[in-house]
Amino acid sequence: MPSAELYNSSLKGVRVVGEISDKAEKAPSTPRDILTQGALKFIVFLHRTFNERREKLLEHRQVVQKELDDGGHLHFLEETKYIRDDPNWKCLPTHPKLQCRKVEITGPPDAKMVVNAFNTDVQTYMTDFEDSCSPTWHNMIYGQVNLYDAIRDKIDFTNPKTGKRYKIHHEGRRVPVLIVRPRGWHMVDSHILIDDEPISASIMDFGLFFYHNAKYLISQGLGPFFYLPKMEHWQEAKLWDDIFSVSEDCLEIPRGSIKATVLIETLPISYQLDEVLYALREHSSGLNCGRWDYMFSTIKRLRNQKEHILPDRNQVTMTVPFMTNYVKQLIKVCHKRGVHAMGGMAAFIPRKDDPVKNKEALDAVGRDKLREVLAGHDGTWIAHPGLLQTARSVFEKHMPTPNQVYVQKPDTSVSEADLVDTNIIGGKITRKGVDANIYIGLNYMESWLRGFGCVPINHMMEDAATAEVSRLQLYSWSHQKVRLEDTGETCTPELVIELIDQEAKKLATADGNKFAEAAKALTDEIGNKKPLSEFLTQILYPQITTVGKSIDLSSLKP
Repeated sequence: MPSAELYNSSLKGVRVVGEISDKAEKAPSTPRDILTQGALKFIVFLHRTFNERREKLLEHRQVVQKELDDGGHLHFLEETKYIRDDPNWKCLPTHPKLQCRKVEITGPPDAKMVVNAFNTDVQTYMTDFEDSCSPTWHNMIYGQVNLYDAIRDKIDFTNPKTGKRYKIHHEGRRVPVLIVRPRGWHMVDSHILIDDEPISASIMDFGLFFYHNAKYLISQGLGPFFYLPKMEHWQEAKLWDDIFSVSEDCLEIPRGSIKATVLIETLPISYQLDEVLYALREHSSGLNCGRWDYMFSTIKRLRNQKEHILPDRNQVTMTVPFMTNYVKQLIKVCHKRGVHAMGGMAAFIPRKDDPVKNKEALDAVGRDKLREVLAGHDGTWIAHPGLLQTARSVFEKHMPTPNQVYVQKPDTSVSEADLVDTNIIGGKITRKGVDANIYIGLNYMESWLRGFGCVPINHMMEDAATAEVSRLQLYSWSHQKVRLEDTGETCTPELVIELIDQEAKKLATADGNKFAEAAKALTDEIGNKKPLSEFLTQILYPQITTVGKSIDLSSLKP
């Protein structure tokens, strides 16, 4: 049987209820070039084959949560000890174009960001369908259009408000290598229904990009490269590996063509790093320290263990024990297995209005990047081109080679307890911290509801991960009834709800704002009107879902 027939599955029981008009935006390509019959059959095949496993793995997360709520502890898995103890296995060598990743820029796949990122002199560009992108149907489908056009050098964007034209400039330089981050396993997309259930958002984002672009990228000496977010168990990585292998077989490209970097951004999976790399050993290009999501996950999973309640978020830096230990563990394991250990995000936005504060912030970014390179990281993230020179100069000075995977850390020893050592000397929970979390949470959620997932707040680029820290701290502080050290108040659900409502009314000045909806989402959880959600994106997603009439699938291109 020709391999193409493997995914030539029936579209019976499939409905597309998202608009795919060719007239929504002016672009060389259109949604109809992305949502073809062939592409749809491919993602439907993947969903029907793997979705049951995905759902069972998500159920297991709640088993772990219940164990922690009952006073249990996370631990290294006994059943996979043989993987951790075997010194001989390594991941396959990564792609030559991924050997040097000193500075990676990240951002959502809107046309302006895609062009600006490709015009930034970084080694790699991670385009993000996840935390920095509000998953409206328009954002998701046009994100695919923009990437399809960009890698073929066809993207041509003119800002309708300013008339400024954006185009990728190749003259005299290389273009950054593209890496795509699909949405996490917990997300679905309600605009494609398969057998009366929404499609896995991870499979949709991966599958559409892979189907249209894998062979073209390989022909250009590149490859389909991905970042994998939000996993909590190594079997979730094995699920990705199986999807990769089946997808490679379907398109008749060699096994191992896909390379993926896993974001280690949840507390449970930090106990399973060897296992993650082992599961993806044909497809791995390393691990990344997703610092903000890792903090969020730690707060979420340990929220009912009062001894692990964290102080104000600006006091939870990368130098506190549990964060430092997670970095040490990640670098040791990555280099032992022959892959990159990528550093975290610099989210500062350069300030033209205040040169003094701008210099102070850039100096802080420089110190953070110095910590990363000296610890052993092989590269780092920035969210703004204005940070490139600071980050690059530090890594080029202290890591003149393309990477430092060869630097082994055999003497590093991180225990189970070290990964949850949340004792932060001098850490305080304050009313100022409560107010900051409310302000950040409301502003981010309101923007997300309007379709913007990457939001400048207080000269920092906030995304869903940083907003999650605010949401979970408000929940845990109020439910644990902590004392606010600057005012002496007890932080109760009633107090936090009152403060949220006051701030929302203060912020709700512009027409068409969504602050009331954002406030309700926060207060319903804090007031126990609704159970605490795993992710704020799951709370808000129904409000940005725009379900229309089912389109005629026979009208799609082949």
